[in-house]
Amino acid sequence: MQDGTTLYALDISGASFVKPCGGPCTEGCVTLARIGEDAWALGDSKRPDAQPLRFTTRELNAAGIDPVRFGLGP
Repeated sequence: MQDGTTLYALDISGASFVKPCGGPCTEGCVTLARIGEDAWALGDSKRPDAQPLRFTTRELNAAGIDPVRFGLGP
């Protein structure tokens, strides 16, 4: 399992962020990318320059965010 320090040390420059809606979002969308085996980055399509927040799978689940909704496997 990753910890907060390890999560933010991961390189996300090549991460592929996806939106749950699958299309253009008028109000802005949360974006999600897998950045490691047990690591995820959560971004905001309205603020593409903002640093994405990073979570373990357990933390993502606790927040009620399901990667499957984004078309990403568990």
